[in-house]
Amino acid sequence: MIQSLDLQAFILRSRVLKLYRQALRISGRAPAHARAELRREIRQEMEKNRDCNDKQRIRFLISEGLERLKGVDEMLDMQGN
Repeated sequence: MIQSLDLQAFILRSRVLKLYRQALRISGRAPAHARAELRREIRQEMEKNRDCNDKQRIRFLISEGLERLKGVDEMLDMQGN
């Protein structure tokens, strides 16, 4: 059965998916030996919170994810990747 989403849930879901895609794109810049592990970690974090229905918590997790992603992006920039 397909669960219908209200507008707010739909928007949050699209923000989560956008974050996931961004994370995978950035992981592609990681050194080859670390790439698979980084992608595995990204996937684990997403799966860990997959069943969360608390919209406030989801907003917090998105915000936290964006901060962590920014840190990884900056680290890769400093390493020249």
